[in-house]
This record gives sequence, C-alpha cells and structure tokens, in this order.
Amino acid sequence: MEKLDKVKREIEDLKGRIQRHDYLYYVLSNPEISDKEYDDLMRVLKDLEDKFPQFITSDSPTQRISGQVSEGFKTVAHRVAMLSLDNTYSIEEVRLWENKIKRMLAKGVILDYVVEPKIDGVSCSLTYEKGVLTLGSTRGDGRLGEDVTASIKTIRSVPLRLLGKELPAALEVRGEVYMSKKDFQSLNDQRLKNKEAVFANPRNAASGSLKLLESKVVAERRLKCFIHSFGYIEKAFFIAQKEFLDKCSAWGLRVNPYSKYCQNLDEVIKYCVSFQEKRESLDYEVDGMVIKVNSFKLQEQLGSTLKSPRWACAYKFPAHQATTKILDVQMSVGRTGVITPVAILKPVECGGVTISRSTLHNFEEIERLDIKKGDAVLIERAGEVIPKIVKVIVSKRNGKEKTIKIPARCPVCAGKVSKIKEEDVAYACINPLCPAQLKKSLLHFASRGALDIEGMGDSLVEELVERKLVKDSADIYYLNEEDLLGLPLFKEKKVRNLLSAIENSKKKGLARFLYGLGIRYVGEKAARILSSRFNVIDNFFSLKTCDLENISEIGPVIARSLVEYFRQPQVKKLIQKFKKAGFNPKEQISPSKGVLKGKKFLFTGELESFSRLKAQELVLSQAGDVSSSVSKNIDFVVVGKNPGSKFAKAKKLGLKVIDEAEFKKLIKR
Repeated sequence: MEKLDKVKREIEDLKGRIQRHDYLYYVLSNPEISDKEYDDLMRVLKDLEDKFPQFITSDSPTQRISGQVSEGFKTVAHRVAMLSLDNTYSIEEVRLWENKIKRMLAKGVILDYVVEPKIDGVSCSLTYEKGVLTLGSTRGDGRLGEDVTASIKTIRSVPLRLLGKELPAALEVRGEVYMSKKDFQSLNDQRLKNKEAVFANPRNAASGSLKLLESKVVAERRLKCFIHSFGYIEKAFFIAQKEFLDKCSAWGLRVNPYSKYCQNLDEVIKYCVSFQEKRESLDYEVDGMVIKVNSFKLQEQLGSTLKSPRWACAYKFPAHQATTKILDVQMSVGRTGVITPVAILKPVECGGVTISRSTLHNFEEIERLDIKKGDAVLIERAGEVIPKIVKVIVSKRNGKEKTIKIPARCPVCAGKVSKIKEEDVAYACINPLCPAQLKKSLLHFASRGALDIEGMGDSLVEELVERKLVKDSADIYYLNEEDLLGLPLFKEKKVRNLLSAIENSKKKGLARFLYGLGIRYVGEKAARILSSRFNVIDNFFSLKTCDLENISEIGPVIARSLVEYFRQPQVKKLIQKFKKAGFNPKEQISPSKGVLKGKKFLFTGELESFSRLKAQELVLSQAGDVSSSVSKNIDFVVVGKNPGSKFAKAKKLGLKVIDEAEFKKLIKR
C-alpha cells in the first residue's frame, strides 16, 4: 500500500511539472527545458501509467494532446486533427517502429517512404478556397487552433493565391513557420539594444512573432514557411506523400528541397544519418528527420492513436539545448594575458556529449545576460565544440546566487589586472612574466605556424617553466645539452633532435618570427604583409601608426597594437636577447617570378601529402599568394578530406575548386 501511494504521488508530481512546461512552451513561448528533457518526462510518466493503469486520469498529459489556446485570437476547429509525432532517438528505434507498423498491415506489403527535415519551428495550417488563402491557424491543442491569418499573410513564402488552373475547391495543408538563424540573431541583437529579453532559440522567436497582434510588427520579423503535410482536400488529387509534395510545388507552395523519396528503410536510415552532418550548413534549425509512409492508402489503414499518427515518426538528432546550473566561475588566463571567465556547469548531455564547462567570453557578456553563480541556465551546442549560455532562467532564482566580479588581481600570478583599451571589453593581466602567459606564449612561439620547433610540446614547456630554465621565448635559444638531459625521458638522441630543431628555427624568417611573438591581432597573414614591407626586426621599433595607414589589410586596430607592442622597453630587451643568441630575423625575399605569380589560393580540409602550412609555403615560393578567408578574389580553392564551411561558400560563389592532385600539377609546372 505504501508503495502504491508513493507511485501515485510521483505520477501527480510528473503531471504537474509537464503541465507547467506545457504552459511555458505553448502559451508563453518561453520554455525552461529542452525538447529532449520534456520528452524524457513524458516517457517516465507513460511508463509509470502503463505499469499502474489504476492511476490514469483524464487530465493526464498522456491522455490528450498538449497545448492551450492563447487569449486574443479567435478559436478555429481543424477539420482533421493536427497530431504530434512519436519520437525515436536511435536507428534501432526507427527499425522497431517499422516492425511495429508492418505487423499491422497485410503480410508481404512493401513499404516506401518520404523523409523530410524536421524544421524546428511552429506548426501551422493553411486553408485555401478556390485557390485563395482564407485561413491561417496555429496547431493549438490539435483540435482547436488560433486564427493567425493576418500574421500568416505577412510571410512572403506563403502564396495568397495558388498557381495553376486545376485547383481544389477546398484545400488544407500543414507546414512549419520558422525564423532563419540570421534573422534570429538580428532580432536578438535589436532586443538587447532595446533592453528587452532575448529569445532562447529561433523556434520560440517564430512562435512569439506569429502570435503578435500587430501584423506590421510580424512582417518585420521575416518569418518563413515550409509546407510538409496534407490535411484535407475536397475530392482526391493524389494518392501518396511524394505526389502531394510535387503538387504543392506546382501550386506555388514552398516545399523543403531536402525532402527525399526512399524505396526502403535502409535508404531512409542512410539519408537520416547523412543529413545530421548537413544540418549545420543550413540557415534554419533542423532537430531531426520526419519519416512518413508514402502511400495514403496505407496511412489510412494504419490510422492514428489519440496523440500521433502510426504511419509517421520523427528521428530526433542529439539535442542542441539543455538546462543546467552554474556551479562556479573560474578565470582562465590566455597567452596574451586576457582573462576569460569560464562557467563550471553541473554536467548535462547536450548535442550528443556531456557538457561541464562553458566559456562566458567576457565580463560584458556576463552583464548582458545577467549571469550569476548558482543560476539555472539554458545552454546550446550548435556546431560548436564549446557550448554557449543562451539565457538565464530567472524564475528559478532563490536569492542565493552570487554576482560575478571582475578580478583585481591575476588568478595565476596575482599581478595587476586592467582593461586593455577603454573601447575594448577584455581585461588582462599586464605582468609579461605571468606563468600562465609564459607557457601558452612559448607553445605558440614553437607552433607549426610560427617557428615550428618540433618536440617542444606541452609537457616539455611545463618542465622548462617549472624548473625556471625558460623565462621568455628567447631563452629557448640558450638551452644546452646539460639543461635538457636533466629532464624526464630526455636521452642524448632526443636532446640532439630538439637542439637541432631549435637551431633550424633561426632560418624561418621574419614573418614567422613576428607571428610567433604573439602580438595581439597580428595573425599569419598580417605578419607576412608586415615583414615584406619592413624587412628587418629593427625597423619596427621606430614605427608610428601613420606609417601603417596605407598598407592593405593592416587596419587601425593592428597598427595600434603593433606600435604599442614595440614601444615597450622589455620588448627591445627581448629582441636583443634573440640577437645575442644568433637569431636576427630578416625577411626572406619572396620570389618575383614563379608559375603561380598573381594567383591566390585558399586551402580547406586535410591534405595527404603535406601539411596546410607546407602547401601555403609552396604557393608563396612560386610567387603566389594565400588567403584564409573566402572571397571573389580567390583563384583556386584546394579541397582536402573533410572540408569545412569554406568549401560550401566557395561553391556558392562559383570559385574554381581543385583537389590535391590538381594542386600538385600546378606547383610542378
């Protein structure tokens, strides 16, 4: 009896929590948890009710379609219920779904499918009478929706009149209203300027926009719509989902170009898996794929439950968002001294991985989002290795949260911390001998793009700094056999190889040396431009910002940073120290002639025969030029394995794309 009472209390608690989240999601468009977390709550409740059916009540979320109608709009009834989809989270669950529906059909029936991206937006229903749009409504509770015709008419991708002559007397179609990533970012930026609360994601921005009473404001939100489902038609026009989508396109209705017909489930699964990688390149959010039995006759035979059609399911991708708690905030010191606050999170699964840390970027970002220690937050991991905090869930505050303060002293060396520039947002430790900066600056100096000192990795740098053998980058050139033989795992051969790599690095030239110094804002390309202009390191000590004004791609920010860096007395001492060690970097004169003269290259992806840096050097050695960003001025885009977003941008611009084999032919001409 005690056990049953406990189960009953747990069921009542789950029902209350789910109903609250229904209200936040459907009425206020301000969710506090991710879709995955909501689905998990529903699963737990359903499992308990399946085991203890005596506790099922008519008001349980499992017994009806969730959702409420917002006040302020006329209520309309759907001719055919707008049901939600059952979700699957693995390939195994998709196969189980097919096995289940096959058992409901005649033996030997062959199933084919249509697979469509599951747009993360707001469901809508569009009604056309004699080809003219007469009603646009929201899903509401599935049976009753809200009349948002005025808002729907502002969406330019929704035709006010269908194309063609053979049009049905009455047609109801279903689709998804959404906001592009770009428009979402612009909207949130504007709301921040107006000191208004930001939207958590494009879906909630679309939902909130669609329900605005003033259509003029809705129009400014630039909503879009894809049609994906059949609701009602007077007299049959088609017999299958693929035919329906084709007809929609002919009528001028916008259908997702990535919808795909599949002859069997293996093709379905292959497409779902491949599309998961494509989703990040789209300008709208996709949280999964919708799999539908193609035949309308078989759809009718399979029918629906109270909540969902049996003939369709959603294959959900790993969630992009999750809610968690900020347990602490730590300060990380970068190689240039910049202090970055990092949130230590209560571990949570997001985007297929467990997240326990998130950068807070800077203290202005903390103030912008009003983040405090102890806050419940919504995090997002969309195509990024490092997740970001989207918003604070203010309603969960209990008064024990603590303000995150800007440190007065460096957390590593206790040195003074100050703002880099009044117009900047970053704070930094100004002690040039700060151990945190030293280790990272040494690794940068020895990196492949800089002086390329093979063998000088994390563990060695750690030992050199801890033993105080190296206090700055110039000290590398004063290391000897005796110093190195005293280090763990260092034998004579390893010592000789390292000393040889250090000696060879003196030949790398001024451009690499400038980049290796780690001057703020001076990257590899800027270093090449500067070295070709000023030739020897000593010329930089007398520079003024006006000397750099007319140099292409060297803007005022780089100019100011460069002048201020070489103005410091300790930098002059550092360069003298390099010279004393026999390292006086000069510009390696670029060839004026070569087979690639006047040609600009961009590299993306992994090359097999040589590193990207080596490939770039080959181009420069043949009088060519290289770029790290996509533009119309690029002559050749060299694509290796697993190319990034630059490849897609290059194709969009119609740039000349070649593979590694073609590149080799060019440099050997």
